[in-house]
Amino acid sequence: MVASGIVAIFLTTRASAQTTLKDAYKVYFLIGAALNQSQFSGENTCELPLIEAQFNMIRPENVLKWSSLHPGPNHYDFTLADQYVEFGQKHGMFVVGHTLIWHNQTPDWVFQGADGNPVDRDTLLARMRDHIFTVVGRYKGRIGGWDVVNEALADNGSLRQSPWRQIIGEDYLLKAYQYAHEADPQARLYYNDYLLENGPKRAGAIALIQKLQSQGVHIAAIGLQGHYRLDSPSTKEIDDALTDFSRQGLKMTISELDVDVLPSATHSQAADINLNFKLQARWNPYTNGLPDSVQQALANRYAELFAMFLKHRDNIRSVGFWGVTDANSWLNTWPIKGRANYPLLFDRHCQPKSAFNAVIQTAPPQSRGK
Repeated sequence: MVASGIVAIFLTTRASAQTTLKDAYKVYFLIGAALNQSQFSGENTCELPLIEAQFNMIRPENVLKWSSLHPGPNHYDFTLADQYVEFGQKHGMFVVGHTLIWHNQTPDWVFQGADGNPVDRDTLLARMRDHIFTVVGRYKGRIGGWDVVNEALADNGSLRQSPWRQIIGEDYLLKAYQYAHEADPQARLYYNDYLLENGPKRAGAIALIQKLQSQGVHIAAIGLQGHYRLDSPSTKEIDDALTDFSRQGLKMTISELDVDVLPSATHSQAADINLNFKLQARWNPYTNGLPDSVQQALANRYAELFAMFLKHRDNIRSVGFWGVTDANSWLNTWPIKGRANYPLLFDRHCQPKSAFNAVIQTAPPQSRGK
């Protein structure tokens, strides 16, 4: 838990508005946010100034996923993806591509022939290669890092039985990284997953990365998504995960950080987007705003998290939030649609919360210009 003296600091708002996230942590790691179309197009005039001021790295929520970019055979639509990349370049940000190979948000046609049956290995490999070379090649030198493969592991650490694995075999991961490297040899290549604080899944991730490394693949960092709750995973579990990856010589990114403050409708800690439960009042207690006690608990949680990230700063390349303000968080709709959640540092009116102040004050004074 955070020491009481630190908690007292967070009850103040001193200097927070004068220090940005990216400046507070500029000597340690990049600070990023996941953006949607309304944000990088400039349509969201409330959040645009926040993005410009607070972050030096961006990752897209959806516009670079296969279903958005490559919805049909021989049909690519780069309109929104181009806007996203241009936004990052305009503002001098490190631009991340999310994601090339995933079992979700990939159209059925990718895995099927004209008869609706699964394609063979060679056909799917050819489609994978075409997609990666086309997309990564288009943004060569402009997108600095790619989530090449997303969520390839089951929660027990074994390889997920996705269509990629079922049709191609386990070496689909190797092929994906080889194609991405050939398409842009300078891009940083990442592996991204959730629940890596869980021991068996973390062990599976380490084994997977080591196997790929032994086959000549260079993975620049492993992405720990960081979809946390107020009380889980524990600080020790997070520390253990960061320590284990560091011992293996692996760099890390905290790729999709947020903190769910609502009661859990499931015992699972997974971030599986396919989970869906019926809205009930008991799962949506804060429809009129977040109580001060929960605001403070959220601030304390973020202070603990960033203290942990600083502890492992030599091996963490970046910390990226999954969203900008509470208004656009995916946790308002997952795993229950229609809830009011409050997982980020800025509220629905684009104002900094106590959690923002906590993150700023956790940065060492010299980096805050104090």
